[in-house]
Amino acid sequence: MHAAIQKAEALVEALQYVRDFKARLTVVKLGGSAMEEPAALRTTLQDVAALAALGLRPILVHGGGKAIDRALAAANIPTRKVEGRRYTDDATLDVVVRTLQAESAGLVTQLRQLGGRAMTVHSGPHQTLFGERLTLAGGIDLGHVGRVTRVEGSLLTDLANAGIIPVVPCVAQTDAGGWLNVNGDTAAAAVAAHLKAEKLDFLTDTPGILLDRNRPETLQPSLDAATVEELLARRIISDGMIPKVEACLDSLRAGVHKTHMIDGRQPHALLLEIFTDSGVGTEIVLHRGN
Repeated sequence: MHAAIQKAEALVEALQYVRDFKARLTVVKLGGSAMEEPAALRTTLQDVAALAALGLRPILVHGGGKAIDRALAAANIPTRKVEGRRYTDDATLDVVVRTLQAESAGLVTQLRQLGGRAMTVHSGPHQTLFGERLTLAGGIDLGHVGRVTRVEGSLLTDLANAGIIPVVPCVAQTDAGGWLNVNGDTAAAAVAAHLKAEKLDFLTDTPGILLDRNRPETLQPSLDAATVEELLARRIISDGMIPKVEACLDSLRAGVHKTHMIDGRQPHALLLEIFTDSGVGTEIVLHRGN
């Protein structure tokens, strides 16, 4: 009976959040260990399917860096990095596109097996991301690497409003119909910003933003943009967290209400973040009080 009462109390706690976020768009960026560990991936997809069933409107944006690395190695194509980014020549681009499209199809299959309705959007009339080639400062060329300049928002919202979960791989098309390899974090931020989403959730490999990465107790539950900028300047936020945090700030400035950094390895982290009073991970808002 005690366990049953706890379940009832959890439902009551979640009810207000269901009311608050019903029919609102939530963009979820999936990558890293959350995609590589089967158990973590399954619970994450269960959460996404549950959000849709409860009347929220989730959109799933995903990368696939480790799967791409494996596919390149199998094809004997060396990985070249320029300024920490994958240089994408013709052969690499072909592997990137095929791998990400296969990953999308696999995610849709799993979501359907879990009772969700899902559809991958990445080609032909269902292409969602459009972009242009990206050149780093100083004219450094990255090959077929791009940034998102346009999002087919009406397609995403039509699907989401119909209860279908759009699954978006981080590849964009040029005006000429070619493909571009796009950073998954910036792709998710572009989608969230274009749609003015209620939330943008990044599933990461850490509990959130830590003042000391070796001390879990230094986790910051909530930060505003000014504090995040300070932590970036002091290099407390560093390495792979930098593009994620910068993507959060860009999307907030474009009209997204809240962003979150949560640990995708924690079972049901997404539901805990949205539907509990205590939440998990680090919430980032533009200003205090938002």
